[in-house]
This record gives sequence, structure tokens and C-alpha cells, in this order.
Amino acid sequence: MNWSLYPNFEPDEFACSHCGKVNMQPEFLEKLQMLRVAYARPMRITSGYRCPDHPIEKAKPTPGAHASGCAADVAVQGVQAHELLRLAFHFGFAGIGVQQRGDRRFVHLDTLMGVNRPAVWSY
Repeated sequence: MNWSLYPNFEPDEFACSHCGKVNMQPEFLEKLQMLRVAYARPMRITSGYRCPDHPIEKAKPTPGAHASGCAADVAVQGVQAHELLRLAFHFGFAGIGVQQRGDRRFVHLDTLMGVNRPAVWSY
């Protein structure tokens, strides 16, 4: 993959914490890069690719968007979370999850299409 197309991100940000693989979909990264440019501030990725054997994916009936390489969780809160969500809707992310309570606040973004998409949820 040509990571120079995504100058605001590094492959290790998206590496699976279980196996270390980085199996991201270029279409997702392209959309995330466009979002990052419009957002105009750093985006800390807390979860990118998750292999099907990752404990979180193993606990699901079927692996989700992270295992498909088309999802990332971004650490963000407050006014910045509001701005990121506004832009995520503008850029057409199919799945948007919001965790804005407690110490681990983030927004999940994905481009997984299919049944029950687009969707928005809270954790």
C-alpha cells in the first residue's frame, strides 16, 4: 500500500494490537484522509485493523468493520468530537459510534456497507 497517499497517518497507527498486521482498505484510508484535511487537527487513532483472532472480534458473532480494514476509532472529546462527527456525516461514513463518557472517549468511523447501514450508535 502506498502510505504517501495518506500523509497524516502512519501504518503503525492502524496495526492490530493482537497480531501486528496492518490490513486497511485504501478506500477507507482515502476517506479518512479527506476527513483529516477538513478537520485540520491531529487525529489520534486508538484502534484500526483488528485481525479475526483479536479478542474483541472473536467475541462477536461475525468479525466487524475493524476486521474488514474499513474502520478506525479516533480519540476525541468535547467540541472537537462535535466537529469530527459533523464532518464524518458530511463525508458519508456508513458507521459512526460515539463513546463520550468516562476516560476513554472516542468516535468510531467505518465505511462498511450492508444490512442496517448507515448506522449511528453509542457505547
